[in-house]
Amino acid sequence: MDPKALSAEISASPQITPDDVATARKLGFRAIICNRPDGEGADQPTFQEIEAAAKAVGMDARYIPVSGGMISDADTAVFATALREMQGPVLAYCRTGTRSATLWSLAQAGEKPLPEILGATKAAGYDMAGVARRIANGGKTPTDKADASHDIVIVGGGAAGIAVAASLLSRKPGLDIAIIDPADVHYYQPGWTMVGAGVFTPAETVRTMGSLVPKGVHWIKSAVAAFEPKTNSVILDGCRVVGYTRLIVAPGLKLDWAKVEGLAETLGRNGVTSNYRYDLAPYTWELVKSLKSGRALFTQPPMPIKCAGAPQKAMYLSGDAWFRNGALKNIDIQFMNAGGVLFGVKEYVPALMDYVKKYDATLNFFHNLVAVDGPAKKAWFDVSRPDTPTERVEVEFDMMHVCPPQTAPDFIRVSPLADAAGWVDVDQSTLRHKTFDNIWSLGDVMNAPNAKTAAAARMQAPVVAENVVADIRGRSAVSQYNGYGSCPLTVEKGKIVLAEFGYGGKLLPSFPEFLIDGTKPSRAAWLLKEKILPPVYWQGMLRGREWLAKPEKISAA
Repeated sequence: MDPKALSAEISASPQITPDDVATARKLGFRAIICNRPDGEGADQPTFQEIEAAAKAVGMDARYIPVSGGMISDADTAVFATALREMQGPVLAYCRTGTRSATLWSLAQAGEKPLPEILGATKAAGYDMAGVARRIANGGKTPTDKADASHDIVIVGGGAAGIAVAASLLSRKPGLDIAIIDPADVHYYQPGWTMVGAGVFTPAETVRTMGSLVPKGVHWIKSAVAAFEPKTNSVILDGCRVVGYTRLIVAPGLKLDWAKVEGLAETLGRNGVTSNYRYDLAPYTWELVKSLKSGRALFTQPPMPIKCAGAPQKAMYLSGDAWFRNGALKNIDIQFMNAGGVLFGVKEYVPALMDYVKKYDATLNFFHNLVAVDGPAKKAWFDVSRPDTPTERVEVEFDMMHVCPPQTAPDFIRVSPLADAAGWVDVDQSTLRHKTFDNIWSLGDVMNAPNAKTAAAARMQAPVVAENVVADIRGRSAVSQYNGYGSCPLTVEKGKIVLAEFGYGGKLLPSFPEFLIDGTKPSRAAWLLKEKILPPVYWQGMLRGREWLAKPEKISAA
C-alpha cells in the first residue's frame, strides 16, 4: 500500500489487499473507496474481501468502479456524494491510483482553482493534464473545439508580453496575434523604487492595458488556467479554449506574500512596506520621511527574485534621505539578506560597500524573513549559515521594507511547460522551449540563469521575435540571448551604480567607460534612470522600437 495525499481528507493509492486495510486504519484512515472494477486483474482481491476487512476494523467502504479512461460525469457525481457522506480521511484506490485521483480532481472542479487541483495531484505523482479542460469546465465533459484560434498566442501583457508582440509586428505586419491577460492596467515596475524615494509619483508608473496593446493585436481579457501543448491549446478560466500555432509564455512571476506568516495582514501599516507593490511604494516614502530614530529593516528573500538589487536600492535611498535630513545618526539600518553576498557580480560590490559604510548599515547574511507581527513591531528570521543548524531569531523594528518571496505563477508551476523548479523550461540562448518546439518564453517566468529585470525582457523580446518569425519562414533560430540584464543601483539621490551583466556575471556595458563607468556611482547613470529609461520603455520597448536592444545573431558554423 502506497497512499499519496491529495488533500487532508483523501489519499489515492494503487491496489490494496485485505491485509492493508488494518494498516490503513492505523494510519488514520476512516473510510475506503474502491474505484477498480472486480475482475480487472487476475490477482486482484474483490471488493467484497476489502469490505469485509474494513468492517472488521470499523471502517466504511464503498464500491464506485470505473474503467480506465472512461470516467463519466455520473461517476464523478457519485464519487463527490460519497466524499460528502463518508467520514474522512478517505483512502481511494484503483490499479495505480490514477482513476481515484482523476475522480477527486473532477469532483473538486468548481470548489478549488484548477492550478491548485493540478498542483495537488502532481505532488502526489498523478498527471491530470489530460483532464485539465474538463476540470476547468466544472468537472463536466467539455467540447473539444477551441473557442478561438490565432497564429501566435502570448500569455501575459506585462513588459515582456507587449514588447514581444510589438517586436513581432515590426518584423511581420499582419500577424494574427492574441495577448491573454486579465489586468486592466499595466505598470512600469522599475519606477516603483523611485516612488518609494519620493522621486516619481505613482501615476507616472501606470497606463491602461488597452492603450498599450499594439494595434491589430487581439486582447483576451482573461486568466489562464492550464496549458495543453499536445493539442496546441490554452485553457482559460471558465473553460474557454484558445488554440495557437505558436505560443509565447510571458506572465511574469508571483509575489508570494502569504509565504511569510503575518505579512499580508500588516502590509501598508505598522511600519511595514514594500516597493514591490504599486499601492505600497508611496507608503515607503511616508515612512522614510517620518522616521527620526529607531531601527529600519530591509529584507531580501532567497533567489530568484525580480530585480535582485531592488531590496538594497530601497535601503540606500532611505539611508540617503536620512543622511540629508540629519536623522541617520539616530537610525539603525539592518539589511537582512537570505543570500550570502551583497550582490552577485563582484565588480560592483566595492562601490556598494562604500555606501553600506556611509549609511552605517549592518549586513546580515543568511537571514530569511519567515514571520511578522506588525502591531508588536517584531520580525522573525531563519538564519541558515552553511554547515550550521538553522536558528530562528527575533528582531524588533520601527520600519521594515520587505521584498517578498517569489515563485512562478501557480498555473505555470503545475503545467507541462515547467522544469522541476516550476519555471518554463527553455534553451537559454534561443529561448525556445526544450520539449515543445512551437513554444517560446521570456521575462521573469522562464528558467534561463539571468537576472529577472525589465532590461532583460527588453533584450529578450527581439530575440524571441526574430526566432519566431524565422520559424514561420521555415528557418532555424537566427538570434541568441546573451543573458543581459541591468540593475541601476540607486545608491543615493542623484547617483547610480549601473550594473549591466550577462550569463556567468560577464560585464556587458551599454556605454563607453568615459560616459558611464558602471562599477562607480555616477550622475549620468541617474539621469538615464530618471529621464531616459521611462520613455525608452513606454515609447520604445512597448512599441517595437528596439532602442538599446539589438539582437545578437547566431553565427554560422
